[in-house]
Amino acid sequence: MWQRADLKQKARQVLKGHYWQAFIVSLIIIIIGGSHNRGEIGSSRGAETTNLINIDFQFALFIGLVILILVFLRILIGYALEVGGRKYFIRLSQGDSDLSNLGFAFRKKRYFNIFITMLSRSIYLFLWTLLLIIPGIIKFYAYRMVPYILADNPEMKPGQAIKLSQKMTQGEKLNIFILDLSFLGWFILGALALGIGIFFVQPYYDATNAELYLNLKQNTISSN
Repeated sequence: MWQRADLKQKARQVLKGHYWQAFIVSLIIIIIGGSHNRGEIGSSRGAETTNLINIDFQFALFIGLVILILVFLRILIGYALEVGGRKYFIRLSQGDSDLSNLGFAFRKKRYFNIFITMLSRSIYLFLWTLLLIIPGIIKFYAYRMVPYILADNPEMKPGQAIKLSQKMTQGEKLNIFILDLSFLGWFILGALALGIGIFFVQPYYDATNAELYLNLKQNTISSN
């Protein structure tokens, strides 16, 4: 059974001498997440009203286009970079700090399978969340290990990777949720530092999650 304190201690040890490199990888992972904004303006009168409507429509169209581009980039590039980022932290735990691991998913025939698997995961999470928020959260933790599994097994089929993630997190979802909560104080402190501090906490969080995956992986192997 893994312990939160052990994961965090190992993460701190792993980051020694490699923090700024890990910071860059974590920053890339954050950036590819994308963001969504929407604005609306009420009506006025006469020509001013028409002008405001035209400006509002053009602004909304621009924002919609930006969001569409971000989503497009998230799907085509973000999925592969996320898996590459997880690969980096897994390898960092094993003593390999090679930044080229970030581009791991773009090599040879890996990309298409990783793309399909991550897209399937996103669709499943979206559909579960449409049903109710709680089932969506449960499935979020159930599918948590998918990018890590792909980092180790880039050619594993989508259904297999998702099922394996569910098996690895079976009986562990509450513990993983509590692990996330244990970082809440760090992220609040980061947010108080003009929000910039959050970026400096992220490598610690990512390294800890890589340790979590390696522990769950070993437990799954041990249980056959």
